[in-house]
Order: sequence, then structure tokens, then C-alpha cells
Amino acid sequence: MVRAVIQHPSASFAFTARCRIVNRPGMLGQLTSAIGSVGGDIRALDIVRVEGNGIVRDITVLAGNADHAQKLIQRMSQVPGVEVLEYSDRTFLAHLGGKIEVTPRHTIRTRDDLSMVYTPGVARICLAIAEDPRRVRNLTIKRNAVAIVTDGSAVLGLGNIGPEAAIPVMEGKSMLFKEFGSVDAFPICLATQDVDQIIQTVVNIAPIFGGINLEDIAAPRCFEIEQRLTELLDIPVFHDDQHGTAIVVTAALLNALKIVGKRLEDVRVVCLGVGAAGTAVSRLLITAGVGHIIGVDRGGILSEGAADLSPAQVSYATTTNRRRVTGGLREALIDADVFIGTSVGGALDADLVRLMAPSPIVFALANPEPEVQPEAIEGSAAVIATGRSDYPNQINNVLCFPGFFRGLLDSGAGQISAAMKLAAAHAIADVVGEDLNPEYIIPSVFNRDVAPAVAAAVSSEARSSGLAREFSDLIDPLHVAGPARDLVP
Repeated sequence: MVRAVIQHPSASFAFTARCRIVNRPGMLGQLTSAIGSVGGDIRALDIVRVEGNGIVRDITVLAGNADHAQKLIQRMSQVPGVEVLEYSDRTFLAHLGGKIEVTPRHTIRTRDDLSMVYTPGVARICLAIAEDPRRVRNLTIKRNAVAIVTDGSAVLGLGNIGPEAAIPVMEGKSMLFKEFGSVDAFPICLATQDVDQIIQTVVNIAPIFGGINLEDIAAPRCFEIEQRLTELLDIPVFHDDQHGTAIVVTAALLNALKIVGKRLEDVRVVCLGVGAAGTAVSRLLITAGVGHIIGVDRGGILSEGAADLSPAQVSYATTTNRRRVTGGLREALIDADVFIGTSVGGALDADLVRLMAPSPIVFALANPEPEVQPEAIEGSAAVIATGRSDYPNQINNVLCFPGFFRGLLDSGAGQISAAMKLAAAHAIADVVGEDLNPEYIIPSVFNRDVAPAVAAAVSSEARSSGLAREFSDLIDPLHVAGPARDLVP
């Protein structure tokens, strides 16, 4: 455990320690050496003040986990001449008081301002919407609002931790929506895991939103919830754990296959983990043209006619494993070209990778520990991707959902098609361009070209397929207010 921590200190376990250090030559070097000896990554050294024969410094250090952070602080305290006065966890500080807020788009400085944005002027807007409900899209936040809905049943890799514990994740997602897609997204964390109650709640709150992003809802409930909401609502419903993952994986695979010189329709793909993400990845790859996919779950390879399959697994088996391979992961990987893991850490090893076809592609996406550590298969795999930010080729949904919803909202689309998902995948892949190489098959999450490219692709596809709804006739404020005679006292 300690070895892994030393290899991968992370900003998520950063702390700042305020230390009083005796002011004599070599003291700072002793302290930094002590931090390095137990695997700490020093990111900042700041002088706070000089007092007497000592210097007070703030030292920011990255650790690998909470236990490692405590060991680092203990080691710092053991250096003669160093006193750790206090320390703070920077991640907890970043969440203090929550990470999002509501900010007005207009200032209210005068009575006139108040009378327009609230009573009595607001009544005119209410009546305009009542007269033509379509106007709600242009006269309220609905045109740019997305609900991030969760029941807290499958949060990150933490499992069923409940709605309150899910709030920090949903707040973070709201930040990403705004930062990368200029979309106003709101956390909706529900105190129920009953399918019917979740569906009815979302239907009841839908009038304020232009789209619904389902998040961290456990399978198989997530499948039914998405399907029924799609049927009931006239706004798009997108389960990011499924479709966001599928879109980014498809984008990465399109580019990885260019590296190894293989065609999508020729490769054999093994998907380990046939839950929400694995199922959606497989379905989108089939739509994209992959001819042979084998799904492997806890019970082994999924095959049509096998006993003890859930309804979701039966549906999956009917469209995959066309060669009727049987057995487990080992049998599935023989001569396979691509491994995609959405399962658990440590499920794959170098010996299994060596069973694959020449120039294998390995996407080990389990978090926080991938199915196999990239170091273990260097030289065995031609292209490696993970879900982690501390390795090359991070498969991260933030490459998809901000731009995807931006495109949905801009086009007014009421539903989502497979063609939109493929358009988004190709847009993400194309951003890489001529910089393509084995360690750069997918853009950085900070590449500002990604979201606009995805938005444009999704919006264009919505319009070309007839799924867009134009509201241009409602944009003119004079038209919204009614005939010109209504503006005269």
C-alpha cells in the first residue's frame, strides 16, 4: 500500500502545514528531505513571517491517501528544530460551505430594476408564458438549466452512500457544466431509491429544466429510470455513467486503432464489467461498427442461452459474443485486440494481456485502482488508457457532458439519438488531430476546444435528423411581449 502511495501522490490528498523552523543553515533542506523520504510531493514553500530565531513557513504537500498524509505530518514533526503549528486539508477547505452558488444575471440598484425583475413587471412575463408555454424556454432559466439527479446509490467507487454524501460530487459536476459548457446545472439528490418515486419526482420538477442528467444511480434501476423518463418527458434525458463513458471510450478507441493500424469492424473487443457503463460502451461500439464484442461479468462470459442471466444480461448477450465463446476472462482475451475494463482494480495482469492479439489496446478504467497498473503492461500493450489523471490517456466524462448538453440546449432537442453520441465521439477524437501518439489518443480535460466541438457536432446532428426544435420566433422581446399595441399604456 505505501509503495503505491509514494508512486502516485495526488492533489486530492494535499495539505498545507504551517511550520516554525529554527533559522539556521540547512534546516529547510532537512525538512524537505524528510518529506521526500516518505513519498511526499512538495508543491509550495511560502514564508509567513520571521520571528526571533525562527521562520514560519507554509508547506504544501501532496500525499497518496489520508493515512499517508498523517505519516508525512508525523515525519515533519520529528525533524529536530521543526515544530508543526497547524495543518489543513486543502480538499476539505475547497468544499467548505459548498462549491456552487446562485448568481443574478442583472443587478438590482433602483426601484425601476426591482419593478422589472420582480413585481409588478414579472406578472407580464408570467402571463406571456401562460399564453404560450413555449416561451418558458426563452424567458426563464429553462433554456440553459440541467438537473443532475441522483439517489446516491452508486457514487463514484464508493457505492450506496446516500443522497447527502452524494452532494459534493453533484456540486463538482455542476462546476464542470458551468466551466466547460456554460450550462447552469443544479444538484438534485433524492431521499429515495424507489424507481417509481424517482421517476415521479423528476417528472414533477422537469418544467424548470431543459435537460436531465442522471448520475450515480445503480444498475439495473438506472436503465428503467432512463427509459421511462425518456418516454414521459419532452426534454433530453442522459445517464452520464452510461452514455458519457461510452462516448469518450469510443472516441479514444477510434484514435487508438489509428495507432495500431486496425479497423473498427475487424477488431475483437472484450468488455470486463457489464453494468451500466460496460453495457452502454458495448452498445455504442456496436453502433459504431465493431463486429465482435465479448462481455465478461462475475459469472464469466455472457452468452445467449446461458443460465442465471438477469434481464439486462439477456438483452446484452443477444447482441454480443457472436462466436459463442465460453469460459472466463482468460478465454475471452485469447487473440482479442481490445480490452475495456469497467470493473474492479487488479482484475487484469500482464500474463493475460500477453494472450491478446499483437499490438493490444488496454483501457483499464476502474477507479481509483485500474484493472491493471500501466507500469505492469508497458511493452505488452501498444496503447494504454485509464480513468486516472496521473497517467496518460485519461478517459474522463468531462470531455463529453458539458459540450453534449450545450449542443442539446442550443438545438432545443427533446431527445437523444445514437447518431448524436457518435457525432460527439468523432468530435472528441478529431480534436487530437496531428498530435496523435500512443500517449495522446484523447484530448486533455483542460483542452478548451473540446466542449465547443462536441456542442457543434451534437447540435448539427440534431438539426440534420429533425430532432431540433427551433424557438427563433420567440426570441424577439417585442414579439414575446405581444402585439405592439400592448406596449402602449
